[in-house]
Amino acid sequence: MPQRELRSLTVQCPSTPRGARLARRRAVRWMGERGHPPASDASCAVALVVGELAANAVQHGRVPGRDFGLRLVLDPAAGMLRIEVADAASTKRLPTAAPSSCPEGESGRGLLLVDALAVRWGSAPRSPVGKTVWAELTLEI
Repeated sequence: MPQRELRSLTVQCPSTPRGARLARRRAVRWMGERGHPPASDASCAVALVVGELAANAVQHGRVPGRDFGLRLVLDPAAGMLRIEVADAASTKRLPTAAPSSCPEGESGRGLLLVDALAVRWGSAPRSPVGKTVWAELTLEI
């Protein structure tokens, strides 16, 4: 049986709002290099999910002096993209479900957006420290 060709991107970004923006921009550029221009539905979905997971890593998973990691893995044969954002914070509770949000609140809707765009998403402890939050999106290839 032939092996599937997986394409991936792995980058480290500073745990700052600027780092979250850089992660989102790098993901959009990478998608463009794979035939999904920035204005396409696929690229916009990736930008939103990467932006949210990176912002959460910066806001809730920041450890001074430690970066967060972004990894994208595209499986063209399956039409699936896996997005992973890893941070160094082990003491924070791992997200298990999109929180219910107060309609008048100014935050708390990001994981609802991830939940709506992703086929599935979750989180896992990362060795030796930290956690990885991931989401899988279906793409039309």
